[in-house]
Amino acid sequence: MQIENAQIPSAAQMKAALQRDDGSEIYMLNLLKFRAQAAYADGRQSDLTGQQAYSLYGRAMTRMVMEAGGKLVYAGQVRGLLVGGGDAQWDQVAIMMYPSFKVMAAITGSQAYADIHVHREAGLAGQVLIETVKPQTVPK
Repeated sequence: MQIENAQIPSAAQMKAALQRDDGSEIYMLNLLKFRAQAAYADGRQSDLTGQQAYSLYGRAMTRMVMEAGGKLVYAGQVRGLLVGGGDAQWDQVAIMMYPSFKVMAAITGSQAYADIHVHREAGLAGQVLIETVKPQTVPK
């Protein structure tokens, strides 16, 4: 298995996500890898770590998601691997609930998001986002 960290979805990934959106809640699993030092695309000098820069983005993003009816379900630091291995080691995981994919797309397409995205880019070395939904029935 090969894992590819990325910053943004490809056009094909975005199109597929919009096509499968049925209006139900989605739970986005975020696997995050931070830069050791924040690296801003505009060249600004910063003494922030990648995690600190990403935290600026994360706090603002969480507020926007909550205002849209979503919530941060879980966030935690990765302590180690129990099963599996490889070179794709993440620093933090988070699960964000969005009322629907269209709501998430509206948030990430907004000017408010564009204003904070600079911190996300500066802080992340890469990430994997896994879109999940609750099953219709819970197995017994």
